[in-house]
Amino acid sequence: MSQENHDESVDHAAPFQDVCEVEPPDQECCKLVTINISGLRFETQLKTLARYPNTLLGDPIKRMRFYDPLRNEFFFDRNRPSFDAILYYYQSGGRLRRPINVPVEIFMDEITFYEIGDDVVDRFREDEGLLKEDERPVPSSEFKRQIWLLFEYPDSSGPARMIAIVSVMIILISIVIFCLETLPEFKEDGRVFSNHLAPNGTTAGKRSSIFTDPFYLLETICVVWFSFELFVRFLACPSKPAFFKDIMNIIDIVAILPYFITLGLDLSEVQSSSQQTTSLAILRVIRLVRVFRIFKLSRHSKGLQILGQTLRASMRELGLLIFFLIIGIILFSSAVYFAEVDDPESSFTSIPDAFWWAVVTMTTVGYGDMYPVTIGGKIVGSMCAIAGVLTIALPVPVIVSNFNYFYHREHSEEEQVEYTHVTCGRPLPVACDQNKSDSKPSLVKSEHSDDDDWNSISILNFNPSEEYTGKLTDV
Repeated sequence: MSQENHDESVDHAAPFQDVCEVEPPDQECCKLVTINISGLRFETQLKTLARYPNTLLGDPIKRMRFYDPLRNEFFFDRNRPSFDAILYYYQSGGRLRRPINVPVEIFMDEITFYEIGDDVVDRFREDEGLLKEDERPVPSSEFKRQIWLLFEYPDSSGPARMIAIVSVMIILISIVIFCLETLPEFKEDGRVFSNHLAPNGTTAGKRSSIFTDPFYLLETICVVWFSFELFVRFLACPSKPAFFKDIMNIIDIVAILPYFITLGLDLSEVQSSSQQTTSLAILRVIRLVRVFRIFKLSRHSKGLQILGQTLRASMRELGLLIFFLIIGIILFSSAVYFAEVDDPESSFTSIPDAFWWAVVTMTTVGYGDMYPVTIGGKIVGSMCAIAGVLTIALPVPVIVSNFNYFYHREHSEEEQVEYTHVTCGRPLPVACDQNKSDSKPSLVKSEHSDDDDWNSISILNFNPSEEYTGKLTDV
């Protein structure tokens, strides 16, 4: 019986192999091929798949791994709704459209499995409003690489995690100081704002109180840590221009600048009352900038990073939301003004004055400081509230979808991705054939996958003779 099945398998496979391998490449192959996706069969022509020979279905050698000779078909245990779009990609000549009922992360896995191509994946991510994951370089020097990992990647080791905890505690202390020093009981002795300068226009008598102020001492300790952290990361960074282009590093610089500017103003002498007023105004603005230190937490908070990625990916939707709100504000503020213009008790004295009412009404805040009193004005107010709810609700699902994508991607990376840079450049255990290994850096993330039976375990190999690339990449 086994011999008969083997002969039958050969009879079924031989015609197919003859068509795909013997037939000249310039001749159109019109033979039908059956593709079974988890029990759902699709039929198409081989010449349709041959349009993209670098893909999994277009390459005869790659797709033969999934050939079932008993049924004379290709079997893929993959997502069925996604394959409609995959097959349409071949039929339409390169148009890739995600089915509505398929989540983005699942469709991304499918097009990656079928090896559609990096350029097509990039265009798809751009159409979906998703950001491309940039490569994260690391220094080539061993010492600098260890320092960079300590201060830049808290999950890389235990000491790096401890440094991150210390940094978060100091950030929280700085924020608490910023809030507590504005309490009235701490402002009575003239240490903040109003009595910041002496009455005679100089800083006499101020230095002793400022430099012995506990708030000032704690602020100095925090700034010393922030400056030390920024300086070390700058010395160990792989690229100095890229260091200053990073938004997180800009936030770090802005977080420590107010202290040094305030210190310069404290040590300088002011000669006139006008200069005193100017210095006080500048001081208030500089002190306000300190509140941006709270954004330093985003370096150590996955939640804030997900929020930032969501906002970046949803800039087009947020722009539409603001545009719609501006149109509604102008429209309804004008309508309520002309509806209330004849009432002497009306609060709407002009269209610009009604802008505030339109904003708080469309956003459903409703402070009640301004409200219509006439019947026409109340009708306009009702329409404004309803229009505001609809305007805000329309772009929200897209923003929520982007948030879900980044949230699930972050959690999937935490579950499936493992840092291997703990080897610090030493050779990793080698399995299989080293000649087929293309894993160069020791600072990479390795992801284990079981997409098919032919590659059940992904093993990271290290070849000492290969050149170190100096990049920490996501697989």
